[in-house]
Amino acid sequence: MTSMQMDDKQRVKGISSAFPFTLIFLTVIALSLGAGMLIPAITYSKLGTELWTISHDLIGPAFWGWIIGAIVMALIILLRLDELAATFVIVVHLYVDWYLGVPVVGMTVVGEIAALMFLFAFFLARSPRHPWVKPPALWLWILFLVLAIFPAIRGATNFIDAAYYYPNVIFGALTTFCLGTVIARDSASVRRLFSMLACFATLIAAHTIIEAVTGVSLLATQNQQAFLASKSNYQLISGSDIDRVGSFFTDPNWDGVFLGMMLFISLGLFFESSSLPGRALYLAEVLLILPALLFTYSAGAWIAAIAGMITLVIVIGRARYSVLLLLFCIAAAILLSVVFPLQTALLLQHANNPSEASLRIGAWQTAVRVIAAFPLTGVGLGLQTYLLDANPYRVPAQYIPLAHPHNSYLELGAMGGLPMLLVFIALLSMALWLALRNWRLADVRTRILLGGGIAAVSALSINSLTINGWTLPPLAATGWLILGVISSPLLAQKRKSTSEQVKNNNTTSYF
Repeated sequence: MTSMQMDDKQRVKGISSAFPFTLIFLTVIALSLGAGMLIPAITYSKLGTELWTISHDLIGPAFWGWIIGAIVMALIILLRLDELAATFVIVVHLYVDWYLGVPVVGMTVVGEIAALMFLFAFFLARSPRHPWVKPPALWLWILFLVLAIFPAIRGATNFIDAAYYYPNVIFGALTTFCLGTVIARDSASVRRLFSMLACFATLIAAHTIIEAVTGVSLLATQNQQAFLASKSNYQLISGSDIDRVGSFFTDPNWDGVFLGMMLFISLGLFFESSSLPGRALYLAEVLLILPALLFTYSAGAWIAAIAGMITLVIVIGRARYSVLLLLFCIAAAILLSVVFPLQTALLLQHANNPSEASLRIGAWQTAVRVIAAFPLTGVGLGLQTYLLDANPYRVPAQYIPLAHPHNSYLELGAMGGLPMLLVFIALLSMALWLALRNWRLADVRTRILLGGGIAAVSALSINSLTINGWTLPPLAATGWLILGVISSPLLAQKRKSTSEQVKNNNTTSYF
């Protein structure tokens, strides 16, 4: 065996045999079988007979749900479909953890478990073709996790709050960010992941439109339908039959955040694509997302979309694309006002509602007073905890008690303290700086892809000033995944190795 062959053998880790994959496959199946059999029994003993009858329509198919999910995960791992794995995590976070979990047991951690298992599998199967990389500024992530421990314990007064914040919003930020950094090996992997996410967002947009037109929420259980029917505050105008719709997010504002964010992923793919069928597909996605965003009647989402569009115009990478984007904005505004005149007028009316603005500003003022009273540790990471402990500091403009201040940054500061908020902002800033560095080093086509991701994160960050975007688990998972992709050190390493290879080839040709 030559020394070169020995070096190659030493460099290849985790793929010398099928054993790691087989072990992971059997582990996933075993754990899922156990969970599928234990969940009904545990739920019965914990909830009691009365609540068991209420939640039976969810617990009944739990066994088969775990089995099907386990098989899907195992196949994704065996076939090494990394981009599909990340999309699968987002789908589970939204539909299983959030949509099906809200009416009965609240937020669960199935999506987080899936993300951890995928990361474990990818670590075992690391190789030169599928490299592993630790997240940038790991010490900052560790500090973030440590600072959140005390507020999480303090605020975990019930199952919902205990499962909501630390496993999903705090620790989940690190896992989905790591998942993004590992997947983004090159521009092709970024393109595949963004294509899958855009396809998923298009399905959410289609579901939003169907719900707005027919009033029917697809794939909903009886309990979920009853829960949605009880949300009378989704009525746009009191006494009318016009409702704001939220698809699987249940709340129109959260649906608007997601659609406004994913709009730029599709736009980036549209401008990056070099084929006519590809551009036609991505344009169709954009044309579905826009009316769906309109049907949420979320003023904050539209403001964030405008901010994201300005960002995309700046980072699109080509001057003529910037001009085309501006023309697209004008055409889209005209098209929406002509095709949906009533909905456009209702959106403007809702945005100019003084009571809505007064309540939102009052919620922010209350959060500022809570931060002033508890600057170091906050009142605790918990919706119920904030609802009770913030009430003594409530200003008159906030005329109803709220479980969160409708601002992710104030939410983290009021619930977790200023140190945790500052570290969170530092993590966001660090990731965006690395993303801009990757953008600067990339070629023209890759810049367009990364620009779409940067615009999406910008829209989410702006929208989080008016709603809990970065602190809602399915939205946070999507945002951190995109941030991990566009800031991945692997992209810079790939660009550097390609440049060195070209330089060496040119030197060899010269001599």
